[in-house]
Amino acid sequence: MKCAVISFTRNGAKLNRMLCRELSSQEFRVSGYSIEKYVLQPELQPLSGPLKEWTGRMFREADALIFIGACGIAVRSIAPFVRDKKTDPAVLVIDEQGRYAISLLSGHLGGANELAQRAAGILGAEPVITTATDRQEKFAVDVFAKKNHLYLDDMTVAKEVSARIVDGKNVGFYSEFPWRGTVPEELEVLKGDPDDPLEAKKEKAGAPPEVGICIALSDRIQPFPETLHLIPRIVTVGIGCRKGTSKDTLRLRLEQALERADVSRHALCRAASIDLKAEERGIQELCQEYGIPFLTFSAEELREVPGDFTSSAFVKNTTGVDNVCERSAVLAGGRLIEKKQAGGGVTIALAAGEWRAEF
Repeated sequence: MKCAVISFTRNGAKLNRMLCRELSSQEFRVSGYSIEKYVLQPELQPLSGPLKEWTGRMFREADALIFIGACGIAVRSIAPFVRDKKTDPAVLVIDEQGRYAISLLSGHLGGANELAQRAAGILGAEPVITTATDRQEKFAVDVFAKKNHLYLDDMTVAKEVSARIVDGKNVGFYSEFPWRGTVPEELEVLKGDPDDPLEAKKEKAGAPPEVGICIALSDRIQPFPETLHLIPRIVTVGIGCRKGTSKDTLRLRLEQALERADVSRHALCRAASIDLKAEERGIQELCQEYGIPFLTFSAEELREVPGDFTSSAFVKNTTGVDNVCERSAVLAGGRLIEKKQAGGGVTIALAAGEWRAEF
């Protein structure tokens, strides 16, 4: 986690330096800033330019901002840049006496609550957490999603899930994947089993809850009238293509493959191909658009992948291996869930890794 800390007083600078030292030893990447006359080198560097400019830059570059000073300074500084829970960084405020570490913004998804507790431990302060599910020690769906690296598809429904839980109402739970741990009492299991997700653990008579959580690769399953989809990011797309194939053509073929497999685009975690395609611009641009890494393998590595694959003599003569898309998808991602689909000079296959939720 990249963290930026800023202070405005002499005592604040001392706390700043302490935080920078301790957080850096805990695998945080920390940058400390102070107004020039209170800079304590080497940990702290002087604030150059207006605070608003610094805040805007750190909102783009950092995962967390810590203001050592008044809440009002922090609120006014971040106000122009606050967007939504999915993208905003964590923001903490620590008073300049080091008594309170306040989680101000992005407590769950951004990790501000956890960071406030960590900072409080370093400084001997009291963490101030105001999110309702934390105060009531109840299940928080956004924390669960972050912990399990799940894509959360609708913040409006997520808020409804949290509101019902805080109000003492049950929320439905449907999973096509197994899990470890005990399902929280706030969740009513409609389908799923810790070891075998195809076995119904509990089937209640009557209609399912009005609002519920669905863990699946598809975002079209609607087990509840109002469904929050949590999508595991475990799908690898294997790609083969003619040299010079455009990003638009590749995207079209990928979308068609996802549609056939009933897999959400948000389940994608990487793309894979043969090393001959390592510099293929269309694939690189597609991966950049989807925000996923691109892995490549040698023909020898692909030939050694065990399994029953769709063989092509032409591909073997061209690349040295009988199949690129299926073999690369399996090597990078696990079990084949969509075999080779070809068209327009593009071949696409999908593979999914093993996964289970952790409560």
